[in-house]
Amino acid sequence: MTHGARGYEEYEEPEDDGFFDDESEQPQRRKKRRGPLFVLFMVCILVLLIPVLLLSFYAGRGFLAINSIERDSSLTPTEYEGRPAPAAPKPDNPEGPAPINFVLMGSDARGSERGRSDSLMVAHITGDRKHVYLISFPRDMWVEVPGRGKAKINAAYSWGGPALTVRTLENLLDVRMDHTVGIDFEGFINLTQAVGGVTVHNPWASSSNGYSFKEGELTLQGEEALVYVRERYNLPNGDLDRAYRQRTVVKGIIRQLATPETLTNPARFNDVVGQVADTLAVDDQMTNSYITELGMSMRITGTDGVRMLQAPITGFATIQGQSVDVVDFGRIKMLSDSLKSDTMDFYFESYGKDNYAKLPQVDPPE
Repeated sequence: MTHGARGYEEYEEPEDDGFFDDESEQPQRRKKRRGPLFVLFMVCILVLLIPVLLLSFYAGRGFLAINSIERDSSLTPTEYEGRPAPAAPKPDNPEGPAPINFVLMGSDARGSERGRSDSLMVAHITGDRKHVYLISFPRDMWVEVPGRGKAKINAAYSWGGPALTVRTLENLLDVRMDHTVGIDFEGFINLTQAVGGVTVHNPWASSSNGYSFKEGELTLQGEEALVYVRERYNLPNGDLDRAYRQRTVVKGIIRQLATPETLTNPARFNDVVGQVADTLAVDDQMTNSYITELGMSMRITGTDGVRMLQAPITGFATIQGQSVDVVDFGRIKMLSDSLKSDTMDFYFESYGKDNYAKLPQVDPPE
């Protein structure tokens, strides 16, 4: 099948994006499925907790955890002609550190198949190291995939794995991505249990896979938490609302990790750190010394240090029979400028608040 007159192979979105029905398939994919929520968490634990690991009674366990992280060369962003330049420090502090951008991707790989990117996020660490901005990119965003033409953004992973996914993001944002991180999806259930559950605000009542989620405050852990962050069909804005749920659960995990009940409890602390590190994969440029130096440089204080937002879209449309999210290119340009100039605080003040209203159907882009 071709993509219009341009001869591109069309990416067909499979209907199923949930769990395996056949339990016999589970062992084949156990180390291949990487979930974005856990990627997000691991970036947060790197930038928020490494100082604690290094300076606390548990420093020895922390070093062991960092050392056990898998380095995967296939996750390392690749060079190509026309790639955006590396970020530079702010003009008012030319000798200071530059901001850093991590790509956080999760796939639904099945057996030997590569699969799709189940969710896609960027973690932007500011040059002053005081904030981390976590930006969700909906899987149905209709974008230009380099060498393939227009498609949903999650098609990039199916066609070209992490390298093409990173290049697609760089093409959309005109911003260089420095690192890529992934982690085994199955760890989520154990992780939410290890921190004693997470409390979130749920704007929309829904039910899925035998669980019912009321509107309002919820405390989640284990299988219930996994179902909560995977649901999208019973939500008003579909995948956008699922991304919101993922962001709030991540923040809930961070809050739990920052409590004395976790940090001063050797059994709980070791359980959390060990589970995460044992299933983590990062690009091979993220050495032990790099991770340690980054963690020691962080200056985050309080939960406001981690700020979460959605990549901008104008609404929904149908293109080539597919339901897609239409990119707001005006605001993408503003987001791009903010990332490059290390001024995300101004963008966040204007566009960082979640809007629970249902987005409209709009005309397809040309």
